[in-house]
Amino acid sequence: MSLNREQMLIEMGISPIWELRGVPSEAVRQPAEQLEAIAEPADPPPLPTPPASGCDVGSLDWPALEEGIRACRRCPLGQQRRQAVPGIGDRRPDWLFIGEGPGAEEDQRGEPFVGQAGKLLDAMLAAISLERGQGVYIANAVKCRPPNNRTPEAAEMAACSPWLERQIELLKPRVIVLLGKAAVHSVLGGDRALASLRGRAHEYRGIPVAVTYHPAYLLRNLPDKAKAWEDLLFARRLLAEGKR
Repeated sequence: MSLNREQMLIEMGISPIWELRGVPSEAVRQPAEQLEAIAEPADPPPLPTPPASGCDVGSLDWPALEEGIRACRRCPLGQQRRQAVPGIGDRRPDWLFIGEGPGAEEDQRGEPFVGQAGKLLDAMLAAISLERGQGVYIANAVKCRPPNNRTPEAAEMAACSPWLERQIELLKPRVIVLLGKAAVHSVLGGDRALASLRGRAHEYRGIPVAVTYHPAYLLRNLPDKAKAWEDLLFARRLLAEGKR
């Protein structure tokens, strides 16, 4: 039995048939050998991308900013994460700690520094009489987990930088502590060795900045914990000087 085009599509479950007004049906007919391609399900439409320019992001309040971060697909990291990790803590902080990117546990829970590195960071905070969420905000250079917990790439940090810049604008911290080389690259730029930046006062838009090691690095290099302690004391001095 020979079926025409409409009958074949109905048999395949594709109906009703719509045709453009004023266009001959022959103009929209396709050979039978192309019908299999027609029957293939279409890819789902991509999620909306938040505004790309710093000007647009710079107008967002906290709810819109966090919604934009969670919806962001601006770089490939957004395609493979479980969830974005905007940051957590006091939104009127003295201290802002910026790490590199979420790890596996952070990706699962949606909160930065919740694994072993997070426990060490909490201990570092306690050593200078600080506590997560009390005068402290914690964020990352990128908001989505890099594959296998690798260091974020420059293009990924550049795609995420408008989110971080807006967070800093809203937070207005009195001092920023950069945890690891990727955080340094994201905020201060350049590609200098982290050791050459420690113990020196830096600045981001008028905010004093201190540089130290990432807690994950310290877990692998225990002797450098003493250096990180020195860096935290230095950051505390920067804060005290800024309050005068």
